[in-house]
Amino acid sequence: MPARPAVPRSGPATIADVAAAAGVSKQTVSNVMNYPAKVREETRERVRRAVAELGFQPNRMARALRSSTAGMIACRIEPVSSHSLAHLHDRFLHALAEAGQAVGRHLMLFAVDDAEDEAATCVQLVRTGSVEGVVLYNLVPGDPRPPALREAGVPFVCFGRFSDDAEATGWVDVDNAAGVGAVVDHLAECGHRRIGFLGFPEGHRVGDDRAAGWVTAMDRHGLLAGSHRLDVRGEDTWVSGARTARGLLDRADPPTALVAASDTLAAGALQAVRDLGLALGEDVALVGYDDTPSAEVLDLSSVRQPLPEVGRRIVEALCPAGGTPVPVASLLAPELVVRGSSRRRT
Repeated sequence: MPARPAVPRSGPATIADVAAAAGVSKQTVSNVMNYPAKVREETRERVRRAVAELGFQPNRMARALRSSTAGMIACRIEPVSSHSLAHLHDRFLHALAEAGQAVGRHLMLFAVDDAEDEAATCVQLVRTGSVEGVVLYNLVPGDPRPPALREAGVPFVCFGRFSDDAEATGWVDVDNAAGVGAVVDHLAECGHRRIGFLGFPEGHRVGDDRAAGWVTAMDRHGLLAGSHRLDVRGEDTWVSGARTARGLLDRADPPTALVAASDTLAAGALQAVRDLGLALGEDVALVGYDDTPSAEVLDLSSVRQPLPEVGRRIVEALCPAGGTPVPVASLLAPELVVRGSSRRRT
């Protein structure tokens, strides 16, 4: 295709102007500037002539090319539950966006109905060049998303382990068992000997890890014998927390402290404490998990997940300096934040 006459412009020339003037695509202009051996000599000459006539600067072109690449990572927005006080997903997305911004990437959010639609959407986004990679959240045992994306060749990193295989990569997680263990250690040091646990239904990976942390720490302190009846499970809702906590506290030999697997369960337990006329922090200690804004408002001790570090490691794995995603298998330590709900017993 012959080159078209250059059209006078009022502003700096763009890569599109060069491509139009030379009668080629923007990718061909890029190849001439960066990989000239890929382009025929006649075409190279047309592009170079257009560049010269338009006064186009290679550094301007580089900026234009960078802006036209994906520069984005994608993550699904989780449905909002009206029964939960925890906004961990929102805080995680914020941490992910900040980590991406630090390396010149942006976060694309999308909504779908289920895991199958999510995997299909992720494949489409990567194959169309809309994003560089995707982030998966809220993994469950046997989750179909990681194998589907791996088979499709889609770069991904999970917030949470998705496999029991010790060699599996592609995840960043928080040591949930260690977090609950730190809570039991704290309560034992405060003088509590009967420490109950309010957990999620069995089969929930995060919930099972947190329950295992309670068992291990209770055993370490010699408190496990006879205490299995203090380990109760229920849905991660405020109503469930209130019901299960009341069942433990309204008995002849109640626990003097409760560990909740989430701040939502802890908030329900707090209501049960008040309904029974007990004094929080004195008659019964209470510690939640996730350190949501609600925990601070309620003066509730809780376990804080290092979400900024989670986001940073995920982005580093998906968008490394070398350009090729790198394997990651990272387990991070959480932090216990002690407030008035768990005081030392006298």
